[in-house]
Amino acid sequence: MRDAAAGSNTMKQNLWGGRFTGKTDETFAEFNRSFDFDLRLFAADIRASIAHARAIQNAGILTAKEFEKIRKALTKLSDQASRGNDFFNDDEVEDVHSFIESRLVADIGDLGKKLHTGRSRNDQVATAFRLWLRERVDEIDVLVRNVQQAIVDAAERHNDAVLPGYTHLQRAQPVLWAHWCLAYFEMLRRDRERLADARKRINILPLGSGALAGSGFAVDRESVAKELGFDGVTNNSLDGVSDRDFAVEFVSCCSLLMVHLSRLAEDLILYCSTEFGFVELSDSVSSGSSLMPQKKNPDALELLRGKAGRVFGHQASLLAMLKGLPLAYNKDMQEDKEAVFDTVDTVSISLKVASIVLNNLKLNESRTAAAASTGYLNATELADYLVKKGVPFREAHEIVGKAVVSGISQKRELHEMDLSELRSFSKKIDKDVFKSLDMQATLSAKNVTGGTSPKQVAKAIKNAKRYLGK
Repeated sequence: MRDAAAGSNTMKQNLWGGRFTGKTDETFAEFNRSFDFDLRLFAADIRASIAHARAIQNAGILTAKEFEKIRKALTKLSDQASRGNDFFNDDEVEDVHSFIESRLVADIGDLGKKLHTGRSRNDQVATAFRLWLRERVDEIDVLVRNVQQAIVDAAERHNDAVLPGYTHLQRAQPVLWAHWCLAYFEMLRRDRERLADARKRINILPLGSGALAGSGFAVDRESVAKELGFDGVTNNSLDGVSDRDFAVEFVSCCSLLMVHLSRLAEDLILYCSTEFGFVELSDSVSSGSSLMPQKKNPDALELLRGKAGRVFGHQASLLAMLKGLPLAYNKDMQEDKEAVFDTVDTVSISLKVASIVLNNLKLNESRTAAAASTGYLNATELADYLVKKGVPFREAHEIVGKAVVSGISQKRELHEMDLSELRSFSKKIDKDVFKSLDMQATLSAKNVTGGTSPKQVAKAIKNAKRYLGK
């Protein structure tokens, strides 16, 4: 715990001490302090500060010489930070923004105090946050694309393999393994689209909004936006400093992304169990039991499934934090950073692990084919066969249902019955029925866009690779 002198020092280093004569309570100083986590915004804040310095130079606040001195000092801070050496070890500063200003003043003296002219910490923080998050979205997009590539690779490694498709976790109809893989490809495609759309609303510059009413200096906000790569500027200063919709939207996109990773994990957890035996996970993403030597546990997948809830929690916390805030800025909004930072970390590592899992799993094709050949998964094909013979579908459905009941009692699949048995359920059934009940015929029959026929799946893989730029 710091002593009273340290508490006083904290007050002197913050950006708002002029109005205060008393000492900052040490416990409150720690409670108020965000430097331990918002130092992530250091590089973004340096970039935004250089752009702001240029803007106030153009507005006549700084001379060209003063601007260049500030720019060089800020660049020097950036270089020092990149070299490490405990650069960020400072127990006294309130946040990364006061850290930068205090270091700047220590280097170039009172000139450093001019940098904050025409801006508030409110629009400064929002700018650095958006700039930082924009770059993280781009990085996450690359990681999602890597998972999509791993999915396509997994599909192509076993492009002819068949496995049972499920509804209600009951065997339903056979599908190609590649078709199952590409279902997750499509989910991730939507995730990338959502993130790209959210990025548009992240990439709007709030700098120039001041504390809440706008800057009192002739700052060219559009020029600052162009320099920093923003698509535009916020239209209302009150909204500019209090908006965190972009943070909620980003975490919401990530929540859906984690839903998809969790569903993928759940499928594979089931498939690698002894009861299914469809896939085997690599030793590199599995663990054993401290008691049972035979165990191989799908820990990577279980963590993917579990970490989804962590991201969902961040979405709920952001919404709860924002719901009762009056305009404009409120200190509650400091809570946005840790929720977003941890979401970025959680999603990023989850995507990396998902790629590793997919790139190293083995499919037991004989096991999946056997499972797809039992359980009357060609019952719908028999009903469709009857429809093509002129039987109304509802009647065909009832006929096949009775045939299934008979097959269950005899422990025989539909394709294992002889023709006379099948004809006992409908005289429309003829010897050509066995072609329709054949596995390959069953798959080939689903030859519609988005279907599981080999032709359509090959087309889908080709389209997926084109989407990935392959």
